[in-house]
Amino acid sequence: MSEGTKTTGLLGWIDDRFPLTKMWEEHLSRYYAPKNFNFWYYFGSIALLVLILQILTGIWLTMNYNPSAEGAFDSVLYIMRDVNWGWLMRYMHSTGASAFFIVVYLHMFRALLYGSYKKPRELLWIFGMLIYVALMAEAFMGYLLPWGQMSFWGAQVITSLFGAIPVVGDELVTWIRGDYNISGVTLNRFFALHVIAVPLVLVLLVVAHILALHEVGSNNPDGIDIKKNKDANGVPKDGIPFHPYYTVKDLFGFGVFLFFFAAVVFFAPTFGGLFLEAPNFQRADPLVTPEHIVPVWYFTAFYSILRAVPDKLMGVIAMGAAIVVLFVLPWLDRGPVRSIRYRGLGYKVALTLFAIAFVFLTYLGMQVPSDEILGLTVTTWARINSVVYFGFFVFLWVYTFFGLEKTKPVPARVKD
Repeated sequence: MSEGTKTTGLLGWIDDRFPLTKMWEEHLSRYYAPKNFNFWYYFGSIALLVLILQILTGIWLTMNYNPSAEGAFDSVLYIMRDVNWGWLMRYMHSTGASAFFIVVYLHMFRALLYGSYKKPRELLWIFGMLIYVALMAEAFMGYLLPWGQMSFWGAQVITSLFGAIPVVGDELVTWIRGDYNISGVTLNRFFALHVIAVPLVLVLLVVAHILALHEVGSNNPDGIDIKKNKDANGVPKDGIPFHPYYTVKDLFGFGVFLFFFAAVVFFAPTFGGLFLEAPNFQRADPLVTPEHIVPVWYFTAFYSILRAVPDKLMGVIAMGAAIVVLFVLPWLDRGPVRSIRYRGLGYKVALTLFAIAFVFLTYLGMQVPSDEILGLTVTTWARINSVVYFGFFVFLWVYTFFGLEKTKPVPARVKD
């Protein structure tokens, strides 16, 4: 529809009362995205798809779930065994939780590859990080709801970490739990937060993230602002309308993602104990502690950092700092270019080591601290990789602030 054309009929009636067509044009048909997107740019839209799947399956599960210490575990069994397609919804939801983090981690790594956090996208990155923190809270609270052994004791361990905070620690733990120990009160409040409060915050943050993205424009693998090079009609020369070109491309990405998602749901829903641990198929028992208590895999990198520090308070601080430092990344990186294609060798090596360290920390967090790997204990390896993790941010600031990075010339137009 051309500029200034007034819609008629039912659509015109709606447009007179709600900016439907205007929103469609601003965010889809007339939103120009760089024409050189590659496969890394699938993960943002796939994350939105997984969010919708989680909300829909979560609503369905709540219809048959009993948020009480006496009935929670039995209600999950009822969903799995007696409710029509209940097993499918439960496995879609549990698999979706892990899929969400996989997609988000890849989405964040793409931002590190192409400098999508750099000016003018600092606020976009902050919104993304807030989504990540809200997602962690949502996953943690949802993990308690099956009321299995690992759910119960995992929540016991994680909430107790707040007790390390001086002065207010013990009172804060009691306030979070709603009781002196993990109990039905904790389960009920976690249920309320998991199904209402945190999803609402997540949806609002996602909307803010998308609005911020469309305000400054999408980054691209070359790290070039396409808005700076427009034709006589004000259309970016290196841009194409998001719809239909990228909506069709995203539909293909959805198809590939759903293929692997369905394969896990139908053939390996526990994924070898990574997505659903064996102890969580046992009813929560406050008198029997599991032999090895670990959080779900998507938290274990930060859990490794926590265990790497001997002092409990310093460990909690280090774990929190590992997340907080990501928020200030746009101000730590003073490099003149965005994309890794034109950055110096030092950044490429540092980012590679950072990614390896994060994956290794994720693995180490699932192991017994006293076990040995290649002659070193798990704790020693965790300390080494924690240094690499934080060292990336220190190196990045020194490397770019003092102008040590030798970059390549950035082309005026996108190359692909």
